[in-house]
Amino acid sequence: MFVEDLRAEFYQRLIGKRILVIVNYDIDGICASKILQALFKYDNMLYSIVPIMGISGVVRAYNEHKEDVKLVLLINCGGCLDIVDVLQPEEDVVFFICDSHRPYHICNIYSDSQVRILGEMKTEEGIPEFDDIFQDSESESDDEDQSNSDEEEEGGERREQNRIQKLEQHLLKRRQRREWEEKRNKIMFDYTQFSYYSSSSALMIFELAWHLSKDSIDLLWWAIVGLTEQLLLGKIESSTYTLATDRVQSHVSRLTNKASDQTIQTSVKINFEHDLHLALYRHWSILDSLKYSIYPACKLKLWTYKGEKVMHELLVDMGLPLVQAKQTFNAMDLILRKEFYDKMEKFSDKYGLTDIVYGSFILQYGYRNKYSAADYAYSMLAILESVRADRTPESCFLKSMDALSRSNKEILDEGIEMGKALLSAIFKQVQSSLEMHAVYSAGPFLYFILQEEIPYFSCPYGLLMLARFLQRGHVAVSRNRRAPELPLIAVAPIDLARGFSLLVGTPPVCEDNKNFFGKAFEQAAKKSGAVISQDFFETSVIQIRHSDCTKFMDALTVLLV
Repeated sequence: MFVEDLRAEFYQRLIGKRILVIVNYDIDGICASKILQALFKYDNMLYSIVPIMGISGVVRAYNEHKEDVKLVLLINCGGCLDIVDVLQPEEDVVFFICDSHRPYHICNIYSDSQVRILGEMKTEEGIPEFDDIFQDSESESDDEDQSNSDEEEEGGERREQNRIQKLEQHLLKRRQRREWEEKRNKIMFDYTQFSYYSSSSALMIFELAWHLSKDSIDLLWWAIVGLTEQLLLGKIESSTYTLATDRVQSHVSRLTNKASDQTIQTSVKINFEHDLHLALYRHWSILDSLKYSIYPACKLKLWTYKGEKVMHELLVDMGLPLVQAKQTFNAMDLILRKEFYDKMEKFSDKYGLTDIVYGSFILQYGYRNKYSAADYAYSMLAILESVRADRTPESCFLKSMDALSRSNKEILDEGIEMGKALLSAIFKQVQSSLEMHAVYSAGPFLYFILQEEIPYFSCPYGLLMLARFLQRGHVAVSRNRRAPELPLIAVAPIDLARGFSLLVGTPPVCEDNKNFFGKAFEQAAKKSGAVISQDFFETSVIQIRHSDCTKFMDALTVLLV
């Protein structure tokens, strides 16, 4: 069931209890849990935060803590599972779900006792009616029992007539039941065939803090970073992001005015500005940022000689010397630095960069510290994806969370450097793959198979970023008119010794952010007999045996034709 009054029906129930918080391994989830931590510390509440990477992680985390807790909060996980069926909890355990993944599992929506979904039921999500999905099956057996007792009291011809009549009723009920099941299957297929994302969980938790009168500039900033990550990774459309920023701007104005009214001298400011889709450009050179950002790179085809020539023409039109463009942004001439945004906006239409400008938020504290929300998101993402033999996912999660605090500026800056390396590696892989024509068409979809194990692409988000960049790059250079309508599958080995690979699917460039690969992967695995693991909450990401890839792709091709 849905819980709309988060203050009374959610947060007040937690006070004085021990809470288990299970958080998915993503930036939005980290930001939401960071805001919750601040609220819990304010009220001296006992809690445990456990980061997890998949369904097996939820089961493990719950089993390790189930003796100590009766209240469990799931952040960006659990909403799409029948959580009671998966975890088999005691009847007095209550699960609160704050999840941006959609669609919700129907059993969570209509659970009256153990599951509470934070937020309101939205009509645009197309949630089926209860009577269309669930039906009481006891009435039929009751009718049969009654008929048996009636027959004993009657005899002869009357008994035969009743038997025929009841047989006809029984056949009618079976036909109605079959029709109802067919209708139910169609409704459930329509409801579950696409996976997509809703609004930021971090923003929802921040608005809870606001209703509790415990919000602050820092908590708002963390919510902004969670929202921005959704935009950068293509989880939500730009229109959804724009609507959310309207809500955020009102909070920025309110908290800024609140600080002024109380005459608090603070150097921390959040400003809403028109920014550029150029990754980390305030901490990088203009040349590198243009080259390694997905939007300008694909629009100008910057992996080609012709594309580099066009980029240099753009710099000439902007009056930006190559020597200055190669320097770190902060080291550029002050006048050029101040004019950069206006010049970029002025010449964007000429070079086809019509969507280079977007609304963003800038955090400024002290005299020299100025970061955009995208800077934070790229930094935290790079830290999160830096899992190696000596760095566990849990330690990367905690370090990424630490980067949110202004007192840990050195961790944020380290993450920005790691982000540069990640974006550079993605661009170089895209360049070599397109030059070698390594993106193939299977008919209903495009596919790309990485042959060597590369640490950057051994984690889901790294491979998803590569897949999105490669897909848009291929569409930019392809002569096939259908290319924008084709989804892409990317495969990368993650354990060559054991023969396992990571496989991700991205929707077509021309469509919205709804992804149909979750259901398609499940059906293709059944048809082909391929061994796959759908443990991730992003249903378009699976693990597969590398030896099964060919037959899995063949089954997927047949399925999608």
